[in-house]
Amino acid sequence: MAAKSRSARYYASNPKAKAKKKKYDTKYHSTTERKKYRSELNAARKKRGIAGKGGGDLSHTKSGKLVRESASKNRARQGANGKSTKK
Repeated sequence: MAAKSRSARYYASNPKAKAKKKKYDTKYHSTTERKKYRSELNAARKKRGIAGKGGGDLSHTKSGKLVRESASKNRARQGANGKSTKK
């Protein structure tokens, strides 16, 4: 098992901050924009026959296409200052 990230360690030792983040995340992920984003990805995974099978993520490219990519690479990608470094 990998060690916790710096932010995970911070939230583990600061329950008030963790609660505040959870409240924000709940609000953010319940917006219509996020729901639409998730539904599009779920539909694409279903169409490709990989939904519910644990096989890879669908990653957005700069051109807007969806390509299959390992979850670890897709979720770890984050460039300087939070800017995307997508293909």
